Amino acid sequence: MDLSSQNRPFSIKLWPPSQNTRQTLVERMTNNLTTKSIFTQKYGTLDKEEAEDNAKRIEDVAFATANLFYEKEPDGDGGSAVQFYAKECSKLLLEVLKKGPNKKDNGEVAATSDNITALHESIFDISKGQRAFIEADEAQELLRPLKEPGNSFTKICFSNRSFGPGAALVAQTILVFLKDQLKEVDLSDFVAGRPEAEALDVMSIFSTALEGCALKSLNLSDNALGEKGVRAFGALLKSQNILEELYLMNDGISEEAARAVSELIPSTEKLKVLHFHNNMTGDEGALAIAEVVKRSPSLEDFRCSSTRVGAEGGVALSGALGNCTRLKKLDLRDNMFGVEGGISLSKALTKHAGLREIYLSYLNLEDDGTIAIVNVLKESAPHLEVLDLSGNDITADALPEIVACLEAKQFLAKLILGENELRDEGAIQLSKVVEGHTQLKEIDLNSNQVSWSGAQKLALAVVQKADFKFLNINGNFISNEGIDDLTDIFKNSPNRLGPLDDNDPDGKYDDDDEGGSEDELESKMKNLVVDD
Repeated sequence: MDLSSQNRPFSIKLWPPSQNTRQTLVERMTNNLTTKSIFTQKYGTLDKEEAEDNAKRIEDVAFATANLFYEKEPDGDGGSAVQFYAKECSKLLLEVLKKGPNKKDNGEVAATSDNITALHESIFDISKGQRAFIEADEAQELLRPLKEPGNSFTKICFSNRSFGPGAALVAQTILVFLKDQLKEVDLSDFVAGRPEAEALDVMSIFSTALEGCALKSLNLSDNALGEKGVRAFGALLKSQNILEELYLMNDGISEEAARAVSELIPSTEKLKVLHFHNNMTGDEGALAIAEVVKRSPSLEDFRCSSTRVGAEGGVALSGALGNCTRLKKLDLRDNMFGVEGGISLSKALTKHAGLREIYLSYLNLEDDGTIAIVNVLKESAPHLEVLDLSGNDITADALPEIVACLEAKQFLAKLILGENELRDEGAIQLSKVVEGHTQLKEIDLNSNQVSWSGAQKLALAVVQKADFKFLNINGNFISNEGIDDLTDIFKNSPNRLGPLDDNDPDGKYDDDDEGGSEDELESKMKNLVVDD
């Protein structure tokens, strides 16, 4: 006998349960739904057909959920999964009991199982795990749950998996039968690595399969669409009349593609979310997107960041945004609006009383564009919570208007003014704003040529606020002694102070302003030697 085998631990795997065990559980639940008990006396018994259908669905849902639970701890014996499975069945069974039997219009018990619909999975998501190609055989198995009769999936997410034409055809045969129930479709990043012709073929197949769906949300991001890709989805886009959310981020959408988007979407009256981040749209493309925005009076969340839009496009977008009086979140970061675009945007902001978040970093606004915007925000958007004006070459000359705006925004929770030239005066003025603010919890003043004197006043102001969460003053001109003092100020709450590793203790202003010249002269006078 192998002695080592005597010492080997003996274990029994409890999961998954056998098919006989699962069937026995279905029979027990069917019995619970059809026989007299405290619950059935109160809520009514189900007939056998309805009870059996519900019991099968309950077991399917509980098994699938418990199996996901088991996959997170595959090295165990499965005991925890079994307990989870039993509890889930009990919970779902109780919900069905409380709902009681379905009734027909004439009051008779209906032999259907609609009363368990709410218990069934509503989201079908294959995006988890590693990115991978999918061909026909794998698609048959992967998409099998979508073929189950009576399933209640209303959202599908095929992101992070690359479909070939064969897999797309498999999906097509399934999706055509789900048209009436689908509300949300996520096809982001679903043709990665495919040759252009193949990718366009896949897009066209999905477009045809989903044509006519009454979708509320559609995500086509990360697919390098270009104009050809947009038009490949033409059938689907043209059939959308109640769309509330549209995501077209990182899609390589040029001027021509932007025009195709504007042309192919017939109605955007109900559109609430439009995200158009990281495309190569440019000014001409922005004119086309502006047309979509102009037709979207219900828009609440508009993102058009990193799209190479200059002053002309910025003026067009700003004009269109004037029609979107329900706007709550606006993100135009990383474009080239310039002063002209900033002034045009300020005029549109007068109509956005409900604005909560506004991100306007790296727009080349300079002082004049910034002043125009904050002057308008001072009088509008009373519940503004986030203001981002970083990277706009703003100097201390714009501080009076900025401070006046901030003092009026009593709900402001996050202020981002990094990578400007506000210097010590900016830090000192912000410290005064903080004293009168009850909601402000985050301030970013990184890379603003702030020295120790300004940093100290701002730090002392925020550290006294019990609810304040985070101060970023990295990348400034704070002395080494000042860094030590800052660390000491936040010694009881170090997590509220951001890193200081990019600070330059020897930094100097990069212009020849009067103060800088005086400091330089004073330094030279200290080392001056007078010869006899």
